[in-house]
Amino acid sequence: MTVDPTGPSEPPGDDASMREVAWRKPSGRLVVVRRAQIATVATVLALPGGLIPLGLGDGFVALLVVGCLLVLAVVADVLSCRRITSWRFAERQDDLVLRRGVLFDRLTVVPYGRMQFVDVVAGPYERIFGVASVHLHTAAAATDARIPGLSPEDAVRLRDALTSLGEARAAGL
Repeated sequence: MTVDPTGPSEPPGDDASMREVAWRKPSGRLVVVRRAQIATVATVLALPGGLIPLGLGDGFVALLVVGCLLVLAVVADVLSCRRITSWRFAERQDDLVLRRGVLFDRLTVVPYGRMQFVDVVAGPYERIFGVASVHLHTAAAATDARIPGLSPEDAVRLRDALTSLGEARAAGL
């Protein structure tokens, strides 16, 4: 495994151990999933938003409503793509490191011994496009440790690996 050259160069709290981390990123299929979700929402909102004024005889208002929804969908798409490409994760010897954020860079380190259970989650769109997310649950309620956009096989492999590492590290607590 190699270090991802497209990732940001210096994570917050940068030290020698972070510079040599082999960052992995979500699949590009996650972008397709988010675009399909945005298109679905935009279509559901645009149909009644455009048809109601059109039915009342005001084509300009219908065009304006649909145009505004289209602009909002494009903005949502750009922000979603930026957010997805900011995700990184790395499995280290004693912990899992997660990195994300566009405006605010967030680095989360989850020690294997603190994991309580690990879920593999895939909603309808994710199943259609062949991706899944791994959700880590710890005793801390504020931990938002999830890894989106993995292939289902990679997600199951990661879940099993994290579970076994968590059990091995928790035995010493």
